[in-house]
Amino acid sequence: MRIGEAAAATGTTPRALRFYEQRGLLPPPLRTASGQREYGPAEIARVRVIRELLSLGLTVEDLRASADRLHLLEQDPPPRCGSGEPGTPAAEFGVVGRRLAALDAEIGRLAALRANLAQRAFGDA
Repeated sequence: MRIGEAAAATGTTPRALRFYEQRGLLPPPLRTASGQREYGPAEIARVRVIRELLSLGLTVEDLRASADRLHLLEQDPPPRCGSGEPGTPAAEFGVVGRRLAALDAEIGRLAALRANLAQRAFGDA
């Protein structure tokens, strides 16, 4: 399928597909004789994984650091990430642990900010 069809199938835009390719998240797809990108089921599965991980709070740079292992998450259903056994996504994706720590820190910061604001505004937490 061509780029517009692939974008529609994955809930994204042609521009995003080209961006993922430029950033190394998506391997360069095959090209037609006229030079148009041609996407197959493997590329569609990869884009769906990318979109899901981005929706979970990972960044493009996070994914870029692990792009060579994204295929591990393309299985249906994907393997569990919590085991940490060698060769599993959890063992390969140290970035997930770092992102979780960053989210925990941000939650702590926001909770303290809320408590301070409530104390100043209402005299209670």
